[in-house]
Amino acid sequence: MIAETLARPGALYPSIQPHESGMLDVGDDHQIYYEASGNPAGKPALFLHGGPGGGCYADHRRLFDPRRYRIVLFDQRGCGKSRPLGEVAGNTTMALVDDIERLREHLRIDRFVVLGGSWGAALALLYAQTHPARVEALVLRGVFTARRREVDWLYKHGASELFPERWEKFATFVPEDERGDLPRAYHRRLFSGDAEVEREAARAWCTWEAALMTLAPRSSNFSAGAGEHTRALARIEAHYFINDAFIGEGRVIADMERIMHIPGIIVQGRYDVVTPPTTAWEVHRLWPSSRFDIVNDAGHATSEPGITRKLVEATDFFAR
Repeated sequence: MIAETLARPGALYPSIQPHESGMLDVGDDHQIYYEASGNPAGKPALFLHGGPGGGCYADHRRLFDPRRYRIVLFDQRGCGKSRPLGEVAGNTTMALVDDIERLREHLRIDRFVVLGGSWGAALALLYAQTHPARVEALVLRGVFTARRREVDWLYKHGASELFPERWEKFATFVPEDERGDLPRAYHRRLFSGDAEVEREAARAWCTWEAALMTLAPRSSNFSAGAGEHTRALARIEAHYFINDAFIGEGRVIADMERIMHIPGIIVQGRYDVVTPPTTAWEVHRLWPSSRFDIVNDAGHATSEPGITRKLVEATDFFAR
């Protein structure tokens, strides 16, 4: 889902700067940006951003105690400071899982505490299922598992019932005969080769998602058009969603038995209309070593005060 900054300081730790950063060549002509901050001798923690297609922000470091954690952030393929920006060739879910493992080896880390939100939660679960020995604990926010019904909720029928006026603007961007599959219709425009069409499609795509992020809807940041990072986000999301996230239907749920021994905390907004609580609850029920924390006055975004507070409490818990 769409990336957002942490607008309210709340319970966040003080702002810090990376002590290490660089570009890692991961193959397929991709280079990913990574950084490490906090205590170089601390417990390693990995933050996985949303999207797919979002990126990391400085405030994401502030979800972790810098005295106790070695905090690792990276921009996934085609995102943020990674290059080439917006590239979808070689950009698949399991390639991202492989990138995490390359980064772990590059940084000489044995195991991580992994925090992922939204798409980042799906990626965190997949990484843990693929490399369970490399994950000490999981913290998940706004759980998404990339199943068809979860994507349809956003782009076919579900959120549209709660935001009908915003949905109408999103849907009517494309001709009526294409509205039965909006991700595919937008994908055609986002990869049309016409720069103006691509910018306007990205603007419409991201404006729809921005409307859903918080409990109290806020104004869109995309009304004036779309920059290159907005275009990259929309292109990568559409690329993933028309391809079942390149993992097939239900893979994350089917492989939950692989992480039964890994402790976890799930932080879920009660009124999250991007990733409704039913998915988080289903994951929790299949994962006995997890704790389910519902935040009754929150939607989807990390910036919701209750979500921020619970995420910091969770990382504090695993820092012990």
